Amino acid sequence: MSEWDGKSKGTVLGYRIFVFLIKKAGVKAAYVLLYFVASYYFLFLKKSNKAISYYFKERLKYSWFKSKTMVFKSYYTFGQTIIDKISISAGMRNKFTYEFDGIEILKNLLAEKKGGVLISAHIGNFEIAEHFLGDIDIDFQINLVTTDLEHSAIKNYLESVTQKPTVKFIIIREDLSHIFEINAALSKNELVCFTGDRYFEGTKSLSEKILGQEAHFPAGPFLIASRLKVPVVFVYVMKEPNLHYHLYAREAIVKHRDEKGLLKAYIESVESMLAKYPLQWFNYFDFWNQLK
Repeated sequence: MSEWDGKSKGTVLGYRIFVFLIKKAGVKAAYVLLYFVASYYFLFLKKSNKAISYYFKERLKYSWFKSKTMVFKSYYTFGQTIIDKISISAGMRNKFTYEFDGIEILKNLLAEKKGGVLISAHIGNFEIAEHFLGDIDIDFQINLVTTDLEHSAIKNYLESVTQKPTVKFIIIREDLSHIFEINAALSKNELVCFTGDRYFEGTKSLSEKILGQEAHFPAGPFLIASRLKVPVVFVYVMKEPNLHYHLYAREAIVKHRDEKGLLKAYIESVESMLAKYPLQWFNYFDFWNQLK
């Protein structure tokens, strides 16, 4: 099974160095240092290299040489999104520009006062969405449904140097109490956001083709979204050149209790984003379960 282990790479010291550089010399200076970090990942992280190379070579059908080049660029782009997230959360929001594509969908969703489900993916930089949505006078609250498996030392350090997020977290629990939290949030006209592209061992999954190859997806987001009588929207925040971001919102056509249909629509949506932003696929593990 191609489940993710819930852990990201990096050390507290590494984050401290980047935060120091961002504050003293700016975002672009941190980008320069990032070349060395991306080079280290490219040279020494064989397991994630193999996984992301498979994505470029086998799924996108790039040549061997282009795939190798894109692996380095992928690490570099991913590092940029982390630097951007830290910078924006630390109060440097005015250093970036942004645009919206489909923002009326979110405005209409909230106007219905039924709450709504957002489904995103580990592409782009969705974690900064709150900083952009807050600028267009939408009275909203995002609840991010997540597992609490991230490296706690890094998490605690970042919380100490950045502004407190307005996003609320709903932690997935074995006793299913998170279902009650989701319903409570929706009853208050709040938004509940899932990522639909990573699942964990022991949890229910759905299987479907993405980029021409079968893969497993977490069943939870699609089961829940297809059973709740609320609007469902696919959302992504994609990085563009020159400190610019583009937020996309696409309304999903949801048939009641048709989780497979919703999953297929989600996959089509993700594939359309990857066609525009092939470097921003950030699943550095054996997603298609083809590398054993």
